[in-house]
Amino acid sequence: METGDDRTASGGTAATGEESTASATAAATGEGSTASPEAGEPGEGGSGGAPGPRPEERLEQAVRAAEQALIEYEIAVETFRVEVENFSRLHHQKLGPMYARLDELEAEIAEARAARSGDPEDIRLAHEARARVMPMPGVEELFHGWMDSEGLFPEAQAMLTDQPVRPPQRVRPSEEARRLYRELARKAHPDLAQDETERKRRDEFISRVNVAYARGDEASLRELSEEWAAGPVPEERRPSPSEELYARLEWLAQRKDLLTLVARELEESAIGSMLRLAPDDPDSLLNEIAEQLLAQVAQKEAELAALHG
Repeated sequence: METGDDRTASGGTAATGEESTASATAAATGEGSTASPEAGEPGEGGSGGAPGPRPEERLEQAVRAAEQALIEYEIAVETFRVEVENFSRLHHQKLGPMYARLDELEAEIAEARAARSGDPEDIRLAHEARARVMPMPGVEELFHGWMDSEGLFPEAQAMLTDQPVRPPQRVRPSEEARRLYRELARKAHPDLAQDETERKRRDEFISRVNVAYARGDEASLRELSEEWAAGPVPEERRPSPSEELYARLEWLAQRKDLLTLVARELEESAIGSMLRLAPDDPDSLLNEIAEQLLAQVAQKEAELAALHG
């Protein structure tokens, strides 16, 4: 089991990730830098020097630093998530039967009181207590795939009424659909491509044409004909290296914010809160809770025995 410092994702490693990301961003934008190159230094327009660093070099360093910080932060959050999951499983295995026994005793006590008093309110409370012990199954679970909340599935309906399941309706494309299809197939056939890129574009387009023709979708075929007549969509302008690096930094910052929310949810969950109470020895915490539950079970059993007695 990790120590509390290793486990807490929002502190320790997480803080390091935030500081590193902030430092990386500052390095990229030049914030906090007081040094200024002297005139004539190499790479700054001076005489007789080696070429200076590329404009993107500081951004690349910032991205690498932010990536490393994010990796460390993700490791911390994932470590804590695994520990919360393992503790939750152990908690369920060890204490689940005790909680179930307590719920059963609560239901039996409520039913005994209702049987003794006959009071409508006691009867209502008894029903509620029993419902907590035996929750209603879902519709799908009850009917094993025969129906859902919307009603019977078509196959089940057909079987119950001795009717065959209706086969899919056969599509007969109209004459106009056939004309459009033949026209598009002649114009956009992949064999007419002059290079591999054009062939891939035509393959993808013809696949869409075939799907529309198989449905007899005349409107879609007409739209595809207009699309082909308009020609290929021009490629979007590729971002510059600096723009790509800035976008990468922005994505890393958003990813860190998302992990921060995950870490907070883990820490504020019931199991996460319990785990923080005894980070170095969670087994002792489970034993302590088990002793308290056993005492409650004994108390409820005595109360039930008194009601029956």
